[in-house]
Amino acid sequence: MNKVSVTAANEAQRAAWLGGRLPEVERVRPGLWSIPVPIPINPLRYVLVYALEVPDGVVIIDAGWNTEEAYGALVAGLATAGYAITDVKAVLVTHIHPDHYGLAGRIREVSGAWIGLHPADARIVHDRYDESAIESLVQRERALLLRCGVPDMTAEELAGASVMLRQFVTMATPDRLIEDGDRLDLPGWDLRAVWTPGHSPGHLCFAEPERRLLFSGDHVLARITSMVAVHPQSAANPLADYLDALRTVGKLDVEEVLPAHEYRFLELADRVDYVIAHHEERLDEVRRVVAEGDGSTCWDIATRLTWSRGWEEIPAHMRRAANNETLAHLVWLEQRGMVTRVPGEPDLWHTPSA
Repeated sequence: MNKVSVTAANEAQRAAWLGGRLPEVERVRPGLWSIPVPIPINPLRYVLVYALEVPDGVVIIDAGWNTEEAYGALVAGLATAGYAITDVKAVLVTHIHPDHYGLAGRIREVSGAWIGLHPADARIVHDRYDESAIESLVQRERALLLRCGVPDMTAEELAGASVMLRQFVTMATPDRLIEDGDRLDLPGWDLRAVWTPGHSPGHLCFAEPERRLLFSGDHVLARITSMVAVHPQSAANPLADYLDALRTVGKLDVEEVLPAHEYRFLELADRVDYVIAHHEERLDEVRRVVAEGDGSTCWDIATRLTWSRGWEEIPAHMRRAANNETLAHLVWLEQRGMVTRVPGEPDLWHTPSA
């Protein structure tokens, strides 16, 4: 679901996004820089790394994928701001996904920077990125897909669809765990951690009350809605967590939102309201589809929902995401008694009896 419902903070950055170009390195505010770092083989194209000046260097929020192109772009962007990669003192990672966490370990090796992550994401680093644990995670994903009604051969293919992303990550255990409400000790900045689970279990935003800024990671973006899915490493009801976290950030006094993708924007509360309304519409659609095909699998339900393109046009690896997003909505409805599940191989979903 795409919709421009907010005002771009920088029209040139928005135009670059819409035009398929990499935006410029930008001095957003005194002591604050935005550095676009390219992402390979991904429609998001780049992650926006934010560099906050401190007396002895810079602290960055997110890092990018571990590729030579991404690393070179980050080094060049820091140079534009007047810094070297060795000046990075800390990497504050909003969440565990490769485009945010992938380069953190390499930056630490070069600069000695400490890496900060929320405990809920820190707990899943090993299983997700350590070579010795990946096969176990793939088999857990396959079991989940089979319970969703994904055909055997398709489940085998989809379960390992993300393994190749491991090449874009330098495995790195975080040095510091950042809890909800923590005030980061950064001279010249009043940065507060806001735990916003859903897109990942430990997703963090960072609020700067004095400057009325919110570094939103993937939690709130200007045009697209973040993926919220049930998977082997997710919370039990990630959509409930996500919607609660949206309401939390929607109450913050924020003038400008600095997301990890697309472009910076204003009107945070309006955007939050829109995203919540989008999920409410989606929940209603899922309920209707369950009622129309009482006793359907999650996979069958996903094939009958409205997507940005027809189901047959969705690439195979994205069908897994679509299935797991559908499951997140079904779980939300189940916990409120709006649909029921009959466990089995596969699980079947029903409209509750009157």
